[in-house]
Amino acid sequence: MEFKKLQRERAVDGVYKELRHAIVSYKLKPGERLNVEELAQGLGVSLTPVRGAIQQLATEGLVEIKPRSGTFVATLTTQDVEETFRIRCALECLAGEDAIPKISGDELRRLREILKSLRRPIRSEADQLAHERDNSELHQMIVTASGNRRLREMYEALNAHIKIARIHASESNWPARLHEEEAEHEAIVSALENRDPEKLRVALRRHIYRAKDAMVAALRNREAQQPVK
Repeated sequence: MEFKKLQRERAVDGVYKELRHAIVSYKLKPGERLNVEELAQGLGVSLTPVRGAIQQLATEGLVEIKPRSGTFVATLTTQDVEETFRIRCALECLAGEDAIPKISGDELRRLREILKSLRRPIRSEADQLAHERDNSELHQMIVTASGNRRLREMYEALNAHIKIARIHASESNWPARLHEEEAEHEAIVSALENRDPEKLRVALRRHIYRAKDAMVAALRNREAQQPVK
C-alpha cells in the first residue's frame, strides 16, 4: 500500500509539472478548456493523477474550475497583473535585504556575466529567448541568495503568473526599453556589490514597477483592440 501511494504521488507530480510547463510556455492557451480524459490519454496516465494535478494548478491560480462548465486555463486581467507585481516587488525586496550579507563573490561575478549577456543585441527569436532566460536568472539569483526557502517557493509560484502576463501582453515595443532595463539591472547589481540595502530596495522597486506599468499598458491596449461581443 505504501509503495502504491508513493507511485501515485509521483504520477501527480509528473502530470503537474507537464501541465504547468504547457501553461507557462503557452502550449495551453489562456481560456482553453482542459479535457481530463484527453490529457490522461496523452500523458499515458489514469484520470486520478490528472485530477490531482489540476487541483494543484487551481490552488496556484493557473487554472479555473467552473462548476457545470469545466476546467479552463486561467486568464489574467490588468488587476491580476497589478496585484502580482506588487507581491513580486515585496518578495524580491525582502530577498534582496536578506541576500546582501550572504551573497558570495562567485555569485556577484555570475551576476556581472549575466549583465554582459543582457547587453547583447537581440536580432532573432532565439536571442529574445536567451535574453528572457538571463533576465529570469538574474532575479532568481537574488531570491536564491536570500537563503529563504519559503520565500523562494512563493516567488517561483508567482513567476508562472508573470510569464503568462507577458504572453498576454504580447508587447511589440519592448526592444525600445532595453536601454532603460540595462541601467536598472546595473543599479541592482551595483547595490548588491556595495552591500547597500537602501539603494537595492530603490533599484528593485523602480525596475519592477516600471515593468509592471509597461505590461499593464500593453494589456489595456490589447483589450481595447478586442472586438466587442
